[in-house]
Amino acid sequence: MDYLLHIDTSSDAGSVAIGADGKLLAQRINNETRNHAATINMMIEDVLADAGINMEQLSGVVVCAGPGSYTGLRIGMATAKGICYALDKPLLLDNKLTLLAYQCSKKQPASQYISLLTAREKEYFIAVYDSDFYCILTPQHIMAEHLSSIIKEADTTVLITDDAAVGGALPLSNLQIEDSTNINFELWISYANEQFKRRNTVNLSTAEPFYLKQVYTHK
Repeated sequence: MDYLLHIDTSSDAGSVAIGADGKLLAQRINNETRNHAATINMMIEDVLADAGINMEQLSGVVVCAGPGSYTGLRIGMATAKGICYALDKPLLLDNKLTLLAYQCSKKQPASQYISLLTAREKEYFIAVYDSDFYCILTPQHIMAEHLSSIIKEADTTVLITDDAAVGGALPLSNLQIEDSTNINFELWISYANEQFKRRNTVNLSTAEPFYLKQVYTHK
């Protein structure tokens, strides 16, 4: 049986879960805002205990690698890399934009799925997938004024976003808005299990979070 540890520290709440052959076994969520560093290792210990397995039984580690909080992404990635290095386990990285579109495609048919998350004021992270879940716009950072020029009309469009108001500015007629941007762990675990079976793993030494935009620092 393939046991995969899932880690998501891309948002304020941190989550970890154990999946077995694509099925959810255990999950823990920490709603203490951006307290990932202090809680993530204890959460991992808890889900392992809940699932009745030990760390050595893991087949790999899956991380929601962004986009999201810069600090949160680094904590999740560092934790996953440490486990993979110590136990010689493979690492898988999933993009949150992809996961949101995937889980929406499983519950409502549409010609295209647009994942659109706020990066900061008048800036977004975006990705677009067609009805067969083929990526037609790779995950990227975009300014608000460029949205209407890159989004194409389709018979039906589902917009998954944390900024529902942006829907009125898009040149789309048959638009449905999904305002829940929480990851569905049951669907993520199923998706990650398929990626694991296809050996869609990453190089542990070079893997980085999906920041999608330059990180600015100030002196």
